[in-house]
Amino acid sequence: MNKIISKSRLSDEVFRVEIEAPHIAKERKAGQFVIVQTDVEWGERVPLTIADADPHRGTITLIFQTVGVSTHRLAELNAGDSIEAVLGPLGNPTHIERFGRAVCVGGGIGVAPMFPIAQALKKAGNHLTVIVGARTRDLVILEEEMRAVADELIVVTDDGSYGRKALVTEPLKELCQSGARPDIVVAIGPPVMMKFCAETTRPFGVKTLASLNTIMIDGTGMCGGCRVSVGGKTRFVCVDGPEFDAHEVDWDGMMLRLRAYKPLEDEAHKALHESGQCRLTAMADAAKVAEDKAKAGGAV
Repeated sequence: MNKIISKSRLSDEVFRVEIEAPHIAKERKAGQFVIVQTDVEWGERVPLTIADADPHRGTITLIFQTVGVSTHRLAELNAGDSIEAVLGPLGNPTHIERFGRAVCVGGGIGVAPMFPIAQALKKAGNHLTVIVGARTRDLVILEEEMRAVADELIVVTDDGSYGRKALVTEPLKELCQSGARPDIVVAIGPPVMMKFCAETTRPFGVKTLASLNTIMIDGTGMCGGCRVSVGGKTRFVCVDGPEFDAHEVDWDGMMLRLRAYKPLEDEAHKALHESGQCRLTAMADAAKVAEDKAKAGGAV
């Protein structure tokens, strides 16, 4: 059991929780993630990147978006409640060194897993520029935290409601064209955003990393759901990544696989908001009741 120390809401569907996990807080490195289960018997395994950690307090911070049943159930928990299982740290940490000029590009919820990477790059002595992008002002997260870390912070929104009206690729291209061209770019966000960040830096020969955490499922490599083609070879994001050379990722193949289950995800999300409980959850709850009755010797 991992106790929730604090909980806050960053936007309509994005939440931040600080939880007790002393061993993970001590061992984690930038770029690593944990597996969270609100119910170890029936709950889905949800991979979440560690957004921050405090080894002295023995806590880690997770930031997540409610996109399915499991994350909605996680969002229903409050300070004082406990999460049944938190496993980690998992995944390969980000390679951090003094590159020179580093640019971190975060889109939407991708700003959360970007934060510890930005912290580590700055601590290593890099000149750090952070580009934060969102559809609207209400969806901009961790602005003040990023501002405290970065030498330069650029905020863009699709609709121009805050910061500069632009896509993240516009200031990224300007930086690549400038006399202070970045030595490394790290991009985390929607796959289409990361794809075009890679295409923006490719002509300039700027080393670019992308975190493919959005495609992870079980976090152990056993399910095969996170397989991607990188440099023509099959890789599993949860064990080989989650970060890869963005210029070698088969983005179109990855996005095609992600879209395969989108109709089912949309149906579950709609059902959850309309009835408060999706059909799969109802089936799982009914099965659990039946199992409990069978164990007790009752009729099923």
